[in-house]
Amino acid sequence: MRRVLAAVLALLTVGVSGPAAAGGTHAGTLTTAKAGPIDYTVYLPYGYGARKNAKVRYPVLYLLHGRGDTMQAWARIKADLDKLIDDGTIAPVIAVLPDAPWSERGNWYVDSAYGGGSAVETMLTRDLVSHVDATYRTAAHRGARLVGGYSMGGYGALRYALAHQDLFANALVLSPAVYNPLPPADSSAREYGAFGRGDEPFVDEVYQRLNYPALLPALDPDLPVRMFIAVGDDEWANPDPADARHDLDYEAATLYNNVRRSDAVAAQFRVLDGGHDWDVWRPAFVAGLTELSPTLSATPPTGIPGPPRGTPGTDWAGGVTPGGTVAYAASGPVDGQPYAGGLDAVVQAPQWTRQFGTPANERLYGAVATTDGGVVVAGYTRGDLDGRHPGSPADDGFVARFTATGERAWLTQLGDATKADRFYGIAPAPDGGAYVTGYTSGAFAGPGAGDKDVILARIGADGAVAWTRQLGGAGEDKAYAVAAGADGVYVAGVTSAGLPGAPYLGGTDGFLAAFTLDGEPRWVKADGDLFGGVAVTTAGLVVATGVAGGDALTTAYTSGGTRRWRTVSGGRGDDVGAEVVALPGGEVAVVGFTSGTFGVPAGGADVFVLRLDGRGRQQSAAQLGTARDDGVDEFGEENLYAVRSGGRLLITGLTSGDVFLTEVTP
Repeated sequence: MRRVLAAVLALLTVGVSGPAAAGGTHAGTLTTAKAGPIDYTVYLPYGYGARKNAKVRYPVLYLLHGRGDTMQAWARIKADLDKLIDDGTIAPVIAVLPDAPWSERGNWYVDSAYGGGSAVETMLTRDLVSHVDATYRTAAHRGARLVGGYSMGGYGALRYALAHQDLFANALVLSPAVYNPLPPADSSAREYGAFGRGDEPFVDEVYQRLNYPALLPALDPDLPVRMFIAVGDDEWANPDPADARHDLDYEAATLYNNVRRSDAVAAQFRVLDGGHDWDVWRPAFVAGLTELSPTLSATPPTGIPGPPRGTPGTDWAGGVTPGGTVAYAASGPVDGQPYAGGLDAVVQAPQWTRQFGTPANERLYGAVATTDGGVVVAGYTRGDLDGRHPGSPADDGFVARFTATGERAWLTQLGDATKADRFYGIAPAPDGGAYVTGYTSGAFAGPGAGDKDVILARIGADGAVAWTRQLGGAGEDKAYAVAAGADGVYVAGVTSAGLPGAPYLGGTDGFLAAFTLDGEPRWVKADGDLFGGVAVTTAGLVVATGVAGGDALTTAYTSGGTRRWRTVSGGRGDDVGAEVVALPGGEVAVVGFTSGTFGVPAGGADVFVLRLDGRGRQQSAAQLGTARDDGVDEFGEENLYAVRSGGRLLITGLTSGDVFLTEVTP
């Protein structure tokens, strides 16, 4: 049976029950102290009143009409909502369409101080929202609310989303009648008293105080707003060329370019074919709701508990051990430690903190525990970190070991004397040393083959370099991860032109390369676009994760190079595997970052955790994050590490300049 959703005109009374218990038509009156009755149309999803759905709660859309229109204008999108829900494009929602008759239907949805103006904004954002939550089975949190509107309603939707972040996490802003810095002389925004005071229908200061540029600086990044802005390419044009900047397509583009620079707003912008009418607003509503619906969830997102690590400046995650020791790069002093300048390397155990560096930058890219309670870290420096590289003109890789009490046992800095060398991955060796991998731009262990080559080095328990290897093709080759098992050492990364021993697939290829424990090359495999993590399972399989075509790719090989399985995970949005952690029974946990929906999205990019069985079949999926980007930087580069600690995973990563450490069940 085709799902039919009821759109009913409701004049509801505060405290009157009925609509919350069943769908259909229900009458009443919502009376406010400041404005009398508020009329609105409510759209209830099919099955809302069914007994089986008696405990189901729904996200809510608040849709604001344009100047001179009524709430009935939005009724035409009922068929679109029917289809979107029927197709499974969006989950069932409640839609509330308030009528705004105040100020001759030119109130711009703000509280007016002109003459006998009405407190429209207060009534709709507080009285109406509270009433709807009390009357219907809504999910009463900001992530489950969207405010949308067209023309004057677009102005209102924009203002409500920015001025009331506590209420709305999503905004659908269509052909917004916003003007910056002031409306043109013939704009109806000047006529009806919305931006007036006393006996003046329009006051410049009032308009500028309420307009979006005044709201942006005060936005809270921890309460992000996802915004979809759309406009027609043939909206009404101002006849005076001096006012061309006030054409709505121009103003909408200006709005987008302003809000997208705020850490609190994740914005999208579309220009559609058409004018200032429903030929634009209806398809824009469908497109915008489709884009915003993944975050419009009745279930709140899972956060990342625990206070951030580091400094007030920008810091970068650099690894974690099973005992909870974290490594990161800090832009200032930590726990009273001396600060050398730039970015310093920090190793922070539960009982001690050690910070070291040079006036140049140091970054850490991995930490592994030793059997005696110590830790070995790896990364790169642009300075003279060991005292034996004065005037170094480029980056060098380094490895350092700390004892269980935090004393630095040794530090080894190495690389081409004149070219850049970086370590991006580390794996423990049985003797207390480590395997490290990354890239060189020069001759690290032989002549360079291309722009950058993969490097692999074995560092002994005393810090001495046992051996080094260099692997490269004609292009740029980087290794991001290394793992060691009983049968060999495995390196994963990316190549731009292919590596010897594997066919070049085109674009950038993810690669997995095997070496003996003594560093002799064995085999190379290519797959996907990039590999960022690798591990050896308890069953002896080598599992690498990364990305292929925008989805997370995880693939498993035997120690001899035979592929056992290949799993692609994800959907709409970008999904990238960053770490593989071996679990009991041959299973693995894959940790990465996503702008999609493995669970309920929290911010622009969230951390995801997948559990795959020994055959690569997904057993569970979780998504966690803050309001900001987590596990990834602004350029889409991963900054995420994970390790198994008993039956839990410890995950550390970047979240908008801070370093987090959290614990999850895989």
